Amino acid sequence: MRKQLTLACALACGFTANAQKLTATEQKIIASVKQNMPQSEKLLVQLVNINSGTLNQKGVQEVGAILRKEFDAIGFKTEWVAMPPAMQRAGHLVAQRKGKKGKKLFLIGHLDTVFELDMPFTKYTQLNDSTATGQGVNDMKGGDVVLLAALQALQQNGLLDNTTITAYFTGDEERKGEGEASRADFIAKAKESDVALAFESAAGLHSVATARRGSSSWQLKTYGQAGHSSTIFKPNVGYGAIFESARILNEFREKLSQEQYLTFNPGLIVGGSEVRYDASKAHGEVAGKTNIISPEVAVAGDLRFLTEKQKDDARTKMREIVARNLPNTRAEITFTDNLPGMPPTPGNQKLAALAD
Repeated sequence: MRKQLTLACALACGFTANAQKLTATEQKIIASVKQNMPQSEKLLVQLVNINSGTLNQKGVQEVGAILRKEFDAIGFKTEWVAMPPAMQRAGHLVAQRKGKKGKKLFLIGHLDTVFELDMPFTKYTQLNDSTATGQGVNDMKGGDVVLLAALQALQQNGLLDNTTITAYFTGDEERKGEGEASRADFIAKAKESDVALAFESAAGLHSVATARRGSSSWQLKTYGQAGHSSTIFKPNVGYGAIFESARILNEFREKLSQEQYLTFNPGLIVGGSEVRYDASKAHGEVAGKTNIISPEVAVAGDLRFLTEKQKDDARTKMREIVARNLPNTRAEITFTDNLPGMPPTPGNQKLAALAD
């Protein structure tokens, strides 16, 4: 889970060799980026050394507060969008400036990482002269710093005047809070914009992504008849919940694993004589013995897809597999939407050409 980030800012990549192709204004921008590099790296170190796992509200808010000061300093109006307490999420940072010149831009980042509070913490560590490691150094505190560095360079050269730009940093990108409130403000502000650019690393600093797969979570529960292990497979006992979950997961693999752009992964599984799974904390507890047939299994997983049709088709196949049960077992599966699929579009291809 340790991420790496090349410390050269994306805006400066490759520009030295092609400097003769840049305008005088563009060369000034690049010079500002390079001049600010020590300051940008110092900020990155500061952000990475804060544990800001999605459920660590204090850490997420601390990262947001640091970035908020940076945006205030370059003339953005900032606000913190708080979430309802029951949602148990920190909220989002929004930085805006409004004008009448050019396209309305929507720049996307996120403040949280995948790490839980009880995980070993990995601080920012320099590996060599161009590479560092640490929690969230790439995904996506590095991207947040690149976004800010670009705007700082533009501001220093008087190029933000009269522009309309919204920089939006969500606090629950890795595990979206339940309910419409989690994304309502984000969606509303996105609809006011002409162009959206996300600064999370895709395939390196020399490429941009013009499409993104959507994500959905799923939870599978299987049930069997409890009993002594010596009676497993007998007609009046059946196969138990663990064998039923294994059958289902294996059929998922057989029927769906070769489809292009589609992935699914059972990230957590608990089974035994007593099962407790807390979806809000992604935490499971189990009790049992090797000589007891498990009456219950809980599996939590992830589904990723390019289009909504691909998602719906996959869910249909998964439901059909779940409905076919081993003797004396039953199963159920539920799905939760997280992010929609974003397939390639002509508009995105045009943006890619402009960014090149």
